Amino acid sequence: METFTLFVKNMVCRRCILAVEDVLRNLKIPFQQVIIGEIHLTGKLLSPLTESLTENLTKIGLELIDNKTSRTIERIKQLVIKKARNEVDEKVSKMKLSAYLSYHLHNEYTYLSGFFSSAEGRTIESYFIEQRVEKVKELLVYKEMSLSEIAFELEYSSVAHLSNQFKKITGLTPSHFRQVGSQKRKLLDQV
Repeated sequence: METFTLFVKNMVCRRCILAVEDVLRNLKIPFQQVIIGEIHLTGKLLSPLTESLTENLTKIGLELIDNKTSRTIERIKQLVIKKARNEVDEKVSKMKLSAYLSYHLHNEYTYLSGFFSSAEGRTIESYFIEQRVEKVKELLVYKEMSLSEIAFELEYSSVAHLSNQFKKITGLTPSHFRQVGSQKRKLLDQV
């Protein structure tokens, strides 16, 4: 059976996958699987259903991607988020960001970096740092880990490095952020 893949912008977590699966079931669209950024359908989607799917995805803050440039940018973002949040296996976590992206996207990092910068107006590295800081914010708000445990978990070279990067991005020290809490966090698709 031939499968068709649709690409979805702003899918960043397991909750997004569940929401997309619900939309597909409600619209009675047969699918094989939904993964971050992708819907694998069991057949071709007809135009009226595509419009309904687009409308329903928009209601939950997602959108179908219809061109190669957008798909590539979204794929870079998905990979960066996974790496920044240390949601990759141990072998991959030891790879440099440039090697990791080149490996998964089958392109030279210089090409990907230029492509991303021209489309997004910022570098892949700055996006990666912002994503790491958002993960640090999340862990600080939960108050279950010390700053040194967070630095270790996210593979920062030191607590000082984490603190400096955090302050540069947020304007706050991690300890001050922990006091003011969740009102300073951003949604991942707004980073």
